[in-house]
Amino acid sequence: MVSVSVSSSLRDSSFLLLPTSSITTSPIVASKERSIIEPGKKKDKETIETAKLVTRDKIPNANSEIVQPNSLPPLVSALKTSAEQNAASFHFPGHNRGRAAPSSLVQLIGLKPFLHDLPELPELDNLFSPEGPILEAQKQAANLFGSSETWFLVGGTTCGIHAAVMATCSPGEYLILPRSSHISAISAMVLSGAIPKYIIPEYDCHWDIAGGVTLSEVEKAIKELQMEGQKIGAVFITSPTYHGICSNVTDISKLCHSYGIPVIVDEAHGAHLGFHHKLPCSALQQGADLAVQSTHKVLSSLTQSSMLHMSGNIVDRERICRCLQTLQSTSPSYLLLASLDAARAQLSENPETIFNNAIDLAFETKNLIRNIPGISVLGTPGISSFPLIDPLRLTFGFWQLGLSGFEADEMLYRDHGVISELVGTRSISFAINLGTSRDHIQRLASGIKKISAASFSFQKIKEKVDHCGSSPFTDSTMSLNPRESFFASKRKVAIGESLGRICGELICPYPPGIPVMVPGEIITKRALDYLLQVRNKGAIISGASDPLLSSIVICDI
Repeated sequence: MVSVSVSSSLRDSSFLLLPTSSITTSPIVASKERSIIEPGKKKDKETIETAKLVTRDKIPNANSEIVQPNSLPPLVSALKTSAEQNAASFHFPGHNRGRAAPSSLVQLIGLKPFLHDLPELPELDNLFSPEGPILEAQKQAANLFGSSETWFLVGGTTCGIHAAVMATCSPGEYLILPRSSHISAISAMVLSGAIPKYIIPEYDCHWDIAGGVTLSEVEKAIKELQMEGQKIGAVFITSPTYHGICSNVTDISKLCHSYGIPVIVDEAHGAHLGFHHKLPCSALQQGADLAVQSTHKVLSSLTQSSMLHMSGNIVDRERICRCLQTLQSTSPSYLLLASLDAARAQLSENPETIFNNAIDLAFETKNLIRNIPGISVLGTPGISSFPLIDPLRLTFGFWQLGLSGFEADEMLYRDHGVISELVGTRSISFAINLGTSRDHIQRLASGIKKISAASFSFQKIKEKVDHCGSSPFTDSTMSLNPRESFFASKRKVAIGESLGRICGELICPYPPGIPVMVPGEIITKRALDYLLQVRNKGAIISGASDPLLSSIVICDI
């Protein structure tokens, strides 16, 4: 794999706008492609039928031009060429290019996904040592996102976070991270042997939402560990959060780099950042060393596909490669890989204007809803304290109507066919993306307006506004590090007997996947009360061996 050095500025259109002629199949691929039909030989009936399969499920788009083969993204082009071969297939997978595809799934998605669900054939390159279309696709992604190197991930952003932490933190070294980090950061410490130094993030009790991380908290954590003589492997930041709340990664990166500490950013919800003047800057633009993005969230790749970006030279790229080889499947899905290449190409066509419509719709939605009685809008001055929020993530509070987020969400779904992205105790979040339509925006606004009209009650307003809880993990204390607690002996006890014991399982309401209890921490009354509260309001409790929370697993030491 070759490291590509490019400008970190996403504003430079000279590398954002890629000419069609530059998106071609790598010469290495051309030398590897196997000609199944001999020159001059007519294609037989099977070849013709295979070609029909390729176009049978095509959905015409009136706004798209007909795409010629030489204009396809490199990995998409290689996959198309390989699938169109009239091959006698004696390789995996067992559905044999759709010939043995399960009929029930064919009825659902057609044959084309099976036709293109191919293994690591020579012409399709190798994810662990790419030298053909995968390498070219990753280079073009690095060029677009402003990284020195980009890796495609088929295990989601979770895999990228695991690799990033393992590549920067050796056993016994410290990882500074917000206590509100995704569960993948906790499991990354189990894998790497890193020890957490938790930062308590900003918290808004009216919304029951954790926010970003401040520069002062990061600096305080660094100095405390240095005073103790501990080695810091990395600083880990989540920006933006699930609710779109962004931290000041620029100042945090400058601070960390002054100490020689790499910065990892969980940018799962921010693959689109930096591609419009009304969007916050991306983590790489702000100086992060590693950024992991869920390309499938706001961009348009298939679910479970992500990218890991590296910038600068603080992190050892060879160690990242070794970690990814350890963590990623040796049978990666080429549908996922090709979707990453295709999403990159889609963004490359109009990188500075592609989000114009989505951002206009987001602001239109806010304007429609902000004046509805009893509805609060996250990001409105005086209503929330978070300084910078992604405009494509809209969060509306319903507590003034006497409703929890779970109750309001059920009404929106049942009565109006509106499906949200994230439901909380006091709010609901909605994701605006490239596929959002004005019709859906109007349906959402109409639904919320009707909920307001049916639920508005001044008595409930006073009751709900007076209620303001506190962060469930402000008083957390670690007794064992994540790796020690993972391998410790455990037993199950009744919830009443668990108070003050060492938690043996990772328990969190999901989404958003932020753990309230982490293995190795002392179980507190605040954490127990919070879990029971959100469970009673309708939250799904993930990670607990007993979803009803009548019992909890503890470390038996």
